[in-house]
Amino acid sequence: MAQIVIGLIATAILMRMSFLANDRFADQPRLPMQWFLDGKVTWTAPRRFALAFIPALAIPIIWVTVALTLFVSPRPGQEGFEIPVTLFMGGIFVAVYMLHLWLINNHLKRNGG
Repeated sequence: MAQIVIGLIATAILMRMSFLANDRFADQPRLPMQWFLDGKVTWTAPRRFALAFIPALAIPIIWVTVALTLFVSPRPGQEGFEIPVTLFMGGIFVAVYMLHLWLINNHLKRNGG
C-alpha cells in the first residue's frame, strides 16, 4: 500500500512542477525540447505541450508500476522490492523533469529569453 502513496506523491510533484514552470515561462510561446551536444536547440514545442510532455509520459508509467507491484506476484528472491522499485521510478521521472526544466531555464537565460 505504500506504493500508492509513493505514486500519489510523485504525481503531485510532477504536476506541481508543471504548474510552477508554466508560470515561470509564461512569456515564452515555445520552449526547447531537445538539444545537440553543443547546446543548440534541435526542436521546440508550444509551452503547454512542452511542460506537459514528461508528466504525461511519466504518470501512466508510474501508475502501471504501482499496479504491477500490487497485483503481480514477485519472482522468488524479489520479494520486498516493490517499494524500492516504485520509489526509483517516481524519483527518476522527477529528476529527469527537473533536468529538463533546468536546461530550458539555462537556454532562455543564455539567449535573453
